[in-house]
Amino acid sequence: MTGTIDEFKKLVDAEEFFQFFNMSYDLEVVNVHRLHILKKFSQYMQEIDDNSPDLNQKEKLNQYSLALQKAYQVFIESTAHEQKLFKVFNDKPKNVVTLTEITSD
Repeated sequence: MTGTIDEFKKLVDAEEFFQFFNMSYDLEVVNVHRLHILKKFSQYMQEIDDNSPDLNQKEKLNQYSLALQKAYQVFIESTAHEQKLFKVFNDKPKNVVTLTEITSD
């Protein structure tokens, strides 16, 4: 990896992050889980920033690279519904009665 933090901060698309870190990836996995991978990656980056504020640029980018690999791996082994990263997966539907809520008298 030869990029800088400034170059990293300009990246937007999932593919750009994988290319920046010179990581191979399955385009089908990225197409299906793009937002979830980026959200998980963002959470991991925040943990790195919070827990290791004294890392130099190279160390930070190395940690970010590992974080992207980890986020990608999560969605190879799991589903977006199982991870529940977004509010929509955590909200209970309104005006819906689930079978588990029905009891017989």
